[in-house]
Amino acid sequence: MDDIARLAKVSKPTVSRALSGSHLVSETTRARVLEVAREQGYAVNRNAQKLRQARSGTIAVILDFGSHRGGRIGDPFMFELLAGVSEALSVRNQDVLLSPPGLVDAQSCADLIASRGADGLIFLGQGSQETMLTELVRADVPFVVWGAVSKNNAYCAVGSDNALGGRLAGKHFVGRGTRRWLFVGNIEHEEILLRYEGLAAVAKEANCGIEVRTLPAVDMSYAGVCSVAAEWISSNEAPDAVFAFSDTAAMAIISVFRDAGLMTPRDYALVGYNNIPPAAYFTPAITTIEQETHLAGSILVEKLMQRIDGANPKSAMLQTRIIIRES
Repeated sequence: MDDIARLAKVSKPTVSRALSGSHLVSETTRARVLEVAREQGYAVNRNAQKLRQARSGTIAVILDFGSHRGGRIGDPFMFELLAGVSEALSVRNQDVLLSPPGLVDAQSCADLIASRGADGLIFLGQGSQETMLTELVRADVPFVVWGAVSKNNAYCAVGSDNALGGRLAGKHFVGRGTRRWLFVGNIEHEEILLRYEGLAAVAKEANCGIEVRTLPAVDMSYAGVCSVAAEWISSNEAPDAVFAFSDTAAMAIISVFRDAGLMTPRDYALVGYNNIPPAAYFTPAITTIEQETHLAGSILVEKLMQRIDGANPKSAMLQTRIIIRES
């Protein structure tokens, strides 16, 4: 920086202000300093610069690896969410720290914030982390969650109306005259439990002898769902309606059931969740529950920034609707 100041014929503090974008430096001086800096191959050390600032300018985004065994996160929905969050953070000139290693409990998350590794956390998926999230609230760690929105949440969450999603699937099945329903999903996850409860409530209200069975999918990857579905269908009576926790899971069901001689919509109705782009072009096109994913990223970032600024933002529930297609 001393060399840049000498060559640009300004003081060292002026160089510092010019490189940091300070309004105290005229545009003419800033342009001269930047030109000399480029000629000399000088670049600001952003990590060192952050040490002098009140915030790190970095947000940690935590993916739910625990629900996808072996790190197999391949669901397009998760990457749509991640893309939306990344875009919203870039608009605010924030860096993204993606699933930092070692964040396995509340203490490690709190340590990341305390060490200024990040200013806040965005969890893309609650998974089975409710205990840890509650501990983070007590530790006053700034974070937001994509997942189930509930009055019982002690933290800010953004998500669809999961119970309504289940009810919409159930009403669709009732309209198709089906009676043997299968729910595919791990109901230990709050948002998936709400989808199941919505489905089961419609079955009960219909009062026409509808049976609702469950197929737990602890491993939420495509391969994981294929594995448990193949084992299940080999020893159980085939359902005439299936509600899957995601469109990716719905695709796995179609594949496994086809191998067992069952075709949708001929033999069973099928509803997925998320309305990922491939769902509309799959064969057959998948009936699904849509979430406003295009809004989720910006809302999550806005809520987190409010939280970092010391506010207590309220949870937000996005519009939820059913998209009827071939299945």
